[in-house]
Amino acid sequence: MTAPTPDIERHPDVVVMRRRYDQIAETPVAQSSDGLAFLAGLYLAMSPWVVGFTDHSALMMSNLFTGLAVTVLAAGFAAAYGRLHGVAWVSPLLGAWAIVSVWAVNGPTPGTSAIVSNVITGGVIVLCAVAMMSGSMRRTRP
Repeated sequence: MTAPTPDIERHPDVVVMRRRYDQIAETPVAQSSDGLAFLAGLYLAMSPWVVGFTDHSALMMSNLFTGLAVTVLAAGFAAAYGRLHGVAWVSPLLGAWAIVSVWAVNGPTPGTSAIVSNVITGGVIVLCAVAMMSGSMRRTRP
């Protein structure tokens, strides 16, 4: 006979850690970075139509999917950072991809407006993601 294994979700350390992450997510810095990342993701997704580079289909699809991924992650972080903090490292990578995708995707190099749009939006996403991640690295007072 084996003893039943306890459910990890009910472990006291996990509960305390999630509560701590939820408290961090309620700070003004975390809320503003989540909101700004959400808006940057939406803008990145619709930027091919706003800026006007729909003729570059590979970059258009890259921006659409990357922007939607950033938007979903930012909404998830705002709603339940305690459960999603483990995937917070993905957001800065998506922002970096938005910056380099202009030159990395297949096809001709788009115009200056598309490059500037992607570089600025990717930079905003990286900064917001670093701000989100740095909140969990700081010690909080009990």
